[in-house]
Amino acid sequence: MEWNDTFNIGIDVIDQQHRQILDYINILEQIRVTGDKSKIKEVLDDLIDYTQSHFTFEENLLEQVNYQFLPSHRGIHELFVKKLIGYRQKFDMGISVEGDLHRLLSKWLINHIRHDDQDYVDAVRDNMLRYLRTQEEKKGKGWFARFFS
Repeated sequence: MEWNDTFNIGIDVIDQQHRQILDYINILEQIRVTGDKSKIKEVLDDLIDYTQSHFTFEENLLEQVNYQFLPSHRGIHELFVKKLIGYRQKFDMGISVEGDLHRLLSKWLINHIRHDDQDYVDAVRDNMLRYLRTQEEKKGKGWFARFFS
């Protein structure tokens, strides 16, 4: 799976984190193709840790901008982490999970970016613009303009 610009939400740090999750999806695909099951546990653990870290970062950002739909967004994140942990438990029981996990991640990531994450972009941008304008009022004319070309 390759990243393309339609996946960008326009918040660089979030886009970079999403790219990292895409890298995990591609690693799972390699494992699925090569059959190297010894790496599945490591990738699953890394994916769970990274996803939880990403979600925490994203939720903190949304909390700072008072995003009105944060509770439902957080709920989506919690359900997804539970699914990942469920796959980890299945793997521990000896069940092959890499194919189903790869399909889930591929569909979920793109859908989540294009719908759930895209929904909060305006709230983050509007909050940031208000902040920058406030700073310009405090620090003088031209302060705001230096952030934009």
